[in-house]
Amino acid sequence: MTAHTLKFKTTKDFLKYIKDNDIQFVDMNFTDLRGKWQHTTEHAAGLDEYKLDRGIFFDGSSIAGWQPINNSDMIIMPDLGKVSYDPFAAQKTLKVFCDIHNAEDGKPYKLDPRSIAKSAEKYLASSGMADTAYFGPEAEFFIFDDVKIHMDMNKVGFEVDSEEGPYNSGRDYDTGKGPVSSDFSNDFAPS
Repeated sequence: MTAHTLKFKTTKDFLKYIKDNDIQFVDMNFTDLRGKWQHTTEHAAGLDEYKLDRGIFFDGSSIAGWQPINNSDMIIMPDLGKVSYDPFAAQKTLKVFCDIHNAEDGKPYKLDPRSIAKSAEKYLASSGMADTAYFGPEAEFFIFDDVKIHMDMNKVGFEVDSEEGPYNSGRDYDTGKGPVSSDFSNDFAPS
């Protein structure tokens, strides 16, 4: 736990912390099934016990792949055990991790990654396969040796180059030959 991580047992405790520390905004955070970080920010003055306990309604059709427009009412349910202070915000802001629920029945939404993880943990425990599961992001990044951006009056474009790029398999570099793999379509295929 870092110095910015907070936990609250009750909504009253959370609201008291907001008041006592002059918090201006509460940022409700969740991820979609593709791993994209989503959020909505509420002004702290607009939050009360009723709103936090019942959840905050939003339009699920605005999240790619979630709900059709004719059935899009969803609820953001704050997890007050997963709160952090945002040290980079211009105004005092708390970030709250949230679960997503269906507005019709109040049940956890089947495409919410947190709901999926909780269901998986519950299944593992009930099946006797395991009592602990670890979930985390897959860190991916790219290192480029050269980036060119073109901005002309009639066109815009870019080029990226990397010594490791499969498109450079036949090129000679000062550090030696280019990448070994020449078939980039199979780079992520299981063997």
